[in-house]
Amino acid sequence: MINQTFPSKLLEDAVGAFQLLPGIGRKTATRLVLHLLKQDQEEVKRFTDSISRARNEIRYCRRCHNISDADLCPICANPRRDATTLCVVENIQDVLAIENTQQYLGLYHVLGGIISPMDGVGPSDITIDSLVERVATGEVKEVIFALSPTMEGDTTNFFIQRKLAPYKVRTTVIARGIAVGDELEYADEVTLGRAIANRIDL
Repeated sequence: MINQTFPSKLLEDAVGAFQLLPGIGRKTATRLVLHLLKQDQEEVKRFTDSISRARNEIRYCRRCHNISDADLCPICANPRRDATTLCVVENIQDVLAIENTQQYLGLYHVLGGIISPMDGVGPSDITIDSLVERVATGEVKEVIFALSPTMEGDTTNFFIQRKLAPYKVRTTVIARGIAVGDELEYADEVTLGRAIANRIDL
């Protein structure tokens, strides 16, 4: 395959920057950069400023580790959410996927990964300790495991369940309407919503 040549080093550098994004190949990156070059300068400035502000100003909720503009994310800060129920997810995309179902009214805990020895990820690399601390307060009555139904996801479920065993909290796992081996974030909203509603004891 012949590498594409560019008439401008600046254009080539911009295309290279877009290629760093997941799922963006050289052709798509080129198309995006050329599109931006056709836009009004103020529009492009708003675009780049929003990316820069997101990178520099977005933080993580001190309670659940979701992304947030403030110390607490809007979900944790919402008094109408059920604080006795915690849904444990791998990443922020999973929070967004479950919220889109409009079937869940409790709180979340974002692990920031799953236990995967092959990838060098152990229990200390994810936010298990802070999850145990939340359960230890006695306010949480149920912990829902909503990790992807893979070997690594199941390993993480069972490891955390053992850590929570002394606290006599109910632990459930979302119903397996999601096929084994599937990534949670790619499940359709109806399937994911039913899996949350029909969760089973772990």
